[in-house]
Amino acid sequence: MATTLPSLSEDQAEAWDRVAQQLHGMGVDLARGTLEPAAEGKSTVLAVLGKAGSGKTMLLASLTRALIEAGVEVVSADWEGRRRKDRRTVAVLAPTNKAASVLRLRGVPATTIHRILYTPVYDPQYEKLAEWLAGQAARPQVEGMTETALDRARAFYDQVPSIPGALAAAGLRGSDFIRGWKRREEPLDIGLVDESSMLDDRQFQDLREIFPALILFGDPAQLAPVGQSGKMVFDDLGAARTLTLGRIHRQAAGNPILDLAHALAEPDLRFEEFERRVEDAARRDDRVVVAQRVDSDLMARSPVLVWRNVTRIRLIAAFRTAHGAPEDQLLPGEPLICDGIELPLKHRKKRIDLEARGLIKGAQVIYLGPGRRDGFARLHVVGADEPQVSAAAIIKIEKPDEEEPFIPAAAQMGAAFLHGAAVTIHKAQGSQWPEVQVFATDLWAAAQAGRTEAGLPLWKRLAYVAITRAETRLYWVVRNRLARPQRPLGVDDLRLTAAPGRLELAGQD
Repeated sequence: MATTLPSLSEDQAEAWDRVAQQLHGMGVDLARGTLEPAAEGKSTVLAVLGKAGSGKTMLLASLTRALIEAGVEVVSADWEGRRRKDRRTVAVLAPTNKAASVLRLRGVPATTIHRILYTPVYDPQYEKLAEWLAGQAARPQVEGMTETALDRARAFYDQVPSIPGALAAAGLRGSDFIRGWKRREEPLDIGLVDESSMLDDRQFQDLREIFPALILFGDPAQLAPVGQSGKMVFDDLGAARTLTLGRIHRQAAGNPILDLAHALAEPDLRFEEFERRVEDAARRDDRVVVAQRVDSDLMARSPVLVWRNVTRIRLIAAFRTAHGAPEDQLLPGEPLICDGIELPLKHRKKRIDLEARGLIKGAQVIYLGPGRRDGFARLHVVGADEPQVSAAAIIKIEKPDEEEPFIPAAAQMGAAFLHGAAVTIHKAQGSQWPEVQVFATDLWAAAQAGRTEAGLPLWKRLAYVAITRAETRLYWVVRNRLARPQRPLGVDDLRLTAAPGRLELAGQD
């Protein structure tokens, strides 16, 4: 059956044809909707580049739908069926939970790179149940499960094709059917990677080892990963393997946020002139706001974006003071950022478990309260499929003019966290929030410093990344002041549905 082609602009159609040509060489014919078994030893890498609003996400979503229509199976991080020689698969990936959740909200079945690198190991009896739900085996008899429970799992899966979701509908917890996690050993097939400007060389090589057909979607105007010398992984691919979307489609809707972002490409634009354009946009459209103070209420879920670490630390201290947070403990509802996993190599299994459940470096987390054991914290991982976890945590609160951070909760080892009311623009890449505050005085400082990155003034790259994190409203904060909060911190806005048994992570809490 021929695949239904989407309605695309001229540059998107050209990119579609180039991608389709590459996939055709790998045995997937999107025009006819036919598949051939994957050929051994063949590989391809292609990059689709474009600035914000150029239609990269629309093209990625259209390609995903076309691959599914052609019979290519989506591989999620939740469960993977038996391998077959004639089976063709696709995985849609993003570097962070937040970036993956943005895609899922747009109907794209995305997961994180970590969740593909590390796969769950199912208990054998529940593996049979998963195979039945996926249409690969007959209806099983599972010890301890009634026929009614199996019917509930079937009904859920028919509506939402999620194995863990279906097993939860049958009354199971994640700890019932997942025994652990392992590093993927077998290669997959087709990989579509969003926000590829965030990839470092090691992640790129990991992906190339797993996916013979790899298509990257990225924004060359963003900031390169720290330690990459201003280069992104697609910079060395060459013209033959790089496609550029030039037209900015969302500008047709009169989006002032995107207009400002793309104005930064003007070579002679100075910071002072750009700030006047921000002021002009704010007078014309309420989607842009010139703010005299930072909104402390908004910081609880959408961090202030800054350039300098010293600014970040001072804003966090002001946020905690404004909310009356005591120095010796966190309040439920305070935002955190995962700063990595502090575990020795002998605890590799625990590290994999933490990362597979969303606690990867840069993950946005909301503190829910202390765990049942010393050193444990109950956490809501923003953008994760099962967001509520309890983990051995090392939480560090940095203070102005103090070298050592304050640590309100600490296990001997586990997931490390920094406060998340303010983050650097580098760490904000890959994330979006409905409303975003940009600390403009920091960008002015970057402009005064006169630094460049990959041939562009650093302040322009910083401003571009910061501005494009805003989905619906941009706050351009021009003064070093914080407004008083209008409501107390809390967790009522979060989905708190996880059963107690699902909160066990990196130890029995």
